[in-house]
Amino acid sequence: MARHFFASLTRSPISLAGTALAVAALTLMIFLFIVQVVGFEGGPYLGILTFLVLPVFFVTGLLLIPVGILRQRKKLAKSAAEGEKPSLFPVIDLNQETTRKSVIIFMVLTLVNIIVLAGATYKGVAVMETNAFCGLACHSVMQPEHTAHQRSPHSRVHCVDCHIGPGADWFVKSKLDGAWQMVAVTLDIYPRPIETPLHELRPARDTCEQCHWPTKFVGDKLKIETVYDEDENNTELKNAILLKVGGLEGRASSGIHWHVNPDIEIRYRSDHERMDIYDIEMIAADGTTKTFVVDDAPEDQGEWRTMDCVDCHNRPTHIYRTPGEELDRMLANNKVSTELPYIRREGARIVEEADYESHEAGREGIATSLRAFYRDNYPEVAVEQSAAIETAADALGDIYSWNVFPHMNVRWDTYPDHSGHPPIRSRENAPGCFRCHNRDHKTAEGERISRSCNLCHTVLATREENPEILEQLNP
Repeated sequence: MARHFFASLTRSPISLAGTALAVAALTLMIFLFIVQVVGFEGGPYLGILTFLVLPVFFVTGLLLIPVGILRQRKKLAKSAAEGEKPSLFPVIDLNQETTRKSVIIFMVLTLVNIIVLAGATYKGVAVMETNAFCGLACHSVMQPEHTAHQRSPHSRVHCVDCHIGPGADWFVKSKLDGAWQMVAVTLDIYPRPIETPLHELRPARDTCEQCHWPTKFVGDKLKIETVYDEDENNTELKNAILLKVGGLEGRASSGIHWHVNPDIEIRYRSDHERMDIYDIEMIAADGTTKTFVVDDAPEDQGEWRTMDCVDCHNRPTHIYRTPGEELDRMLANNKVSTELPYIRREGARIVEEADYESHEAGREGIATSLRAFYRDNYPEVAVEQSAAIETAADALGDIYSWNVFPHMNVRWDTYPDHSGHPPIRSRENAPGCFRCHNRDHKTAEGERISRSCNLCHTVLATREENPEILEQLNP
């Protein structure tokens, strides 16, 4: 029987092709797996090829084998001119030793195939959950988000932990969505930039709150920022603000995270982009409801949503910063010299005015502009501090490459950030907190949502050289 089986493989071109395809795919899978085990880093594409693409060819080859055999048997049956037609299926008689050997060989090969496919499936799922797969497999599309993620407070958190979360149902849903995304990338019909907000994002209680518990926040938090003036000396200034984070267990809920108090539910109706809030409902633990509306709210438009973390923290990981914000950080960390005259002003201006087709062109153009400024206005500095100027030029090139992606029409002010309010955040037309805290929403009795800044924070110093609060904290 085994001899007849292998003979049928050679007689059928389809079975022979399937055998060659399966053997070749299996050989390549084993080879590439060994290559990765010994430590070769091939990037996301090596894992995709090994555990996603090659298994498809392997299974296709296995399926072609019985298809070819059956087609060959049908041809023989059809060509038989007379007498008993040959059987389309083999006769399995376990009383015969050759048959038993053939069955054992078939079962062993089947078991090997199952083990190979199970291992490839498991590893394939693991590959699809890596940040490299999410951010680099479709590099041109996801480059802005992947770059921002790598520089964010969540850089060690896997993409799937926030975008999918635990459980099989959301995993399957995400892969079905990913199938269409693959089609969009293949046909080059994806939007530029990627549209936000993500309306199908899993609720924050299933993702964010796996780490950030509403009852485990830190209370009040002092935040001190170092910024620089746009004068010749790049004068160092300080901002100090006391953030009322709230959420301490055992106390009455207050401050910023009052909005996610487990005893309170807030719902709102807004436009598709969640920029214009029409109606707001606050439902207390005892069931009482307050409804705040604006006078010109459309009655038949918008969608209702229960408020959660991402309604304010809508860019918790994919954060873009203005050139000025980035320069303040680099000056504070001595990555750019404060000894260069007007570097804070001119550096931000040069990056803001930069308009190039690629990061490489942007780096070259920015460096040329910075050298020209010092050559024309400070020729002695251009000579004496040429190394510092080149270092600053490289830093400005980094700022451009981190926050501007011409091929996706993305820059630092493309996406709104609702976790603050202008001019704190980068996009001027993104009202942030003031989407609701604008004194425009009111109940039927005339009660309005407060606009008081002291609800969420207390400003202790704004752009001061020697703020009193720092002298008190560091006597």
